[in-house]
Amino acid sequence: MANFDLNNYETVEDRHARALEQYPDLRCVIHNHTTPNDRAQGMWVVEAQVFLNSEDQALDLPKAVEWAFEVDGVGMANKTSALENACTSALGRALRWALGGSKGPSREEMAKVARAVAPGKPVEMPEGFRELITGATSMDELKARWDEAVKLGFHEQVKQLVDNRKKVLSNV
Repeated sequence: MANFDLNNYETVEDRHARALEQYPDLRCVIHNHTTPNDRAQGMWVVEAQVFLNSEDQALDLPKAVEWAFEVDGVGMANKTSALENACTSALGRALRWALGGSKGPSREEMAKVARAVAPGKPVEMPEGFRELITGATSMDELKARWDEAVKLGFHEQVKQLVDNRKKVLSNV
């Protein structure tokens, strides 16, 4: 684990407030570029653009652009807020570059390092698992399959299958 003090890093909120003081007409735009395939892997992908004023925004001339991604359930905050964290990460870095590379990484980015959150290769659904779900004959069996998918990290890929099978088993 890295040894550093998070209090030595500026928050994205503080960086944004500082940018607004310097550029009162500041414009920050976040675009969600998450594809259905990204979502199937539990991932969010966003782009942040920082415009120093409305004219630059109208001309689509951002002062800085940054990207970020987060994975659902990786780290405590991402259990419920992965999209929000991706937006904050991208915005914090874009503001950094818009302000001339000021003050290094944000506190949020360094907290991510402290949590040792690193992008990993998405877990593929094991061969034959689809058939285990669609062939489940009880809710208990279906729940056991769901728990296994969650534990192994490919639950987003099977969520719809599980939901569909629940409906079938509920009507039996």
